[in-house]
Amino acid sequence: MIELTLAEIAGLVDGTLHDADPATVVTGSVEYDSRAVGPGGLFLALPGERVDGHDYAATAYARGAVAVLGTRPVDGPRIEVADGIAAITALAAAVARRLEATVIGVTGSSGKTSTKDLLAQLLPAAGPTVAPAGSMNNELGHPYTVLRADAETRFLVLEMGARGVGHIRHLAEIAPPQLGVVLNVGSAHLGEFGSREAIALAKGELVEALPTDGIAVLNADDQLVAAMASRTRARVVSFGEADVADVRATGVALDDLGRPRFTLQVGAESAAVALRLVGAHHVSNALAAAAVGLAVGLDLEAVAAGLSGAVAASRWRMETTERADGVLIINDAYNANPESMRAALKTLATVARARRATGGRSFAVLGPMAELGPTAPEEHDALGRLAVRLDISQVIAVGDAARPIQHGAALEGSWNGESLWVPDVEGAITLLRELLEPGDVVLVKASRAASLERVALAIAEDSQAAKHSPADNSIEGGSTE
Repeated sequence: MIELTLAEIAGLVDGTLHDADPATVVTGSVEYDSRAVGPGGLFLALPGERVDGHDYAATAYARGAVAVLGTRPVDGPRIEVADGIAAITALAAAVARRLEATVIGVTGSSGKTSTKDLLAQLLPAAGPTVAPAGSMNNELGHPYTVLRADAETRFLVLEMGARGVGHIRHLAEIAPPQLGVVLNVGSAHLGEFGSREAIALAKGELVEALPTDGIAVLNADDQLVAAMASRTRARVVSFGEADVADVRATGVALDDLGRPRFTLQVGAESAAVALRLVGAHHVSNALAAAAVGLAVGLDLEAVAAGLSGAVAASRWRMETTERADGVLIINDAYNANPESMRAALKTLATVARARRATGGRSFAVLGPMAELGPTAPEEHDALGRLAVRLDISQVIAVGDAARPIQHGAALEGSWNGESLWVPDVEGAITLLRELLEPGDVVLVKASRAASLERVALAIAEDSQAAKHSPADNSIEGGSTE
């Protein structure tokens, strides 16, 4: 954060200063986790469902905090406010307007975090860059990320999520963006929005917030995103595989691990890109990042090199681990929606085909997708059917809400035993340890609440698959009846 005195901060957040020297300067970061506080920092004490940050004020002071920003008295220098989230929001908004950084907002139904991670690795070639770790895209994570920026920051990359109309508009008011990236409009949070058109309305708030000299980076392959060009005053730069896209990918192909290679084409210029990320869906994310990189002054060769060198920076997103016995685990368990599920299944099928010479089979371990509303059973059923059409060797549905996945697979393929259901994570781990053989490929994917990363982590730790007999009463097989 840029350096501010406690008196200045108190004024910005409409707070009252107690037991502190108003001239004390906050030279460190603003943190809501007392373990992350360092010398000169400010500790944001937030009450939570399980813990209350005020109870950790002493720890924050011991680690060097010069004051606590909270809603009730603590024993030490403090700024008392009525609402902690409102206070950090006001502070971030004030800081953002004092920064000289170019603010880049990224939104979309899927791919936000991966694209943000690509930008975080690409943009430092053009100047000091701040981007959030993980998915810090809500009413706390967004202002928290803004406060990571300081006077030296040239680019501030902000991931912007929404669970309703008006949410992105609110985030854009905190730190007004100069560049806005809209990746796609899918089915994530469909149960909350009601329709893809409503999702598009919310996502488009980002381009509406751009100034006349800003740049809207829009996906030419998604009609609902491309249509947002009419909602912005900014210059539009399109990306995609469509011929009309300004920043295009041609000749897309996947290697044996499902990593995309393509030619990055801008007008008459082109450069080769070989991503280290797994999944064809990352081509679109890479093109969006490329469009931003070119917009801020990087040349095409530097953009291609930066994308080719970028690695997966956020955990459990198409994260691959190969065991000593050749079993390959693709851990994509951080989140899920119908679009990302389909993309992950297609990647699994591609990788399995490439490894077929070694005898490896493909396993799709799938949990429920959250927040789909009344379409949930249909969407889950469709995933099971898709797995059959992609020739996935084994579908394992995990949890009650994922039953339609197993049902759809069984009906589509008339399989007997190749589509199974288990009640929980432990059941999935036990079953995989029974079934896996050297050379197999396993995809693990579900919405975050399902905690299916535990499956991927457990089987990845097995240097050699141990044989265990699954409990008969915990597994239900496919049926043709």
